[in-house]
Amino acid sequence: MRATGSWLAILVVGIGLAGCAKHVDTRVAGDDDAAIDGATARLEELRAREQQDDLDCTEQCDLSAKTCATAEQLCGLVERNPDRDDLPPRCANAREQCAGAGDGCARCQAG
Repeated sequence: MRATGSWLAILVVGIGLAGCAKHVDTRVAGDDDAAIDGATARLEELRAREQQDDLDCTEQCDLSAKTCATAEQLCGLVERNPDRDDLPPRCANAREQCAGAGDGCARCQAG
């Protein structure tokens, strides 16, 4: 009985340790690439929506905010990959798109 109790205690401790969440850095280049591609696609969708003529001022400014948030998300991903020369232009283009969307919102609000 004593041996069974010891093994049971060891088993419970082993399961507890195995089940504990461990902090593991799961970022890999493929994950960042997928996130960058997703943000780029989102910016393309926002640009297409922004170019529609039926937007009222509220929608225009909402799109501007979403564009700038997505651009900053993209630029944050770019900054995490400083060894990639192909990414900074994507950030620059995203920030230009943000500026353009912001201008459209400002023009709309100015009336």
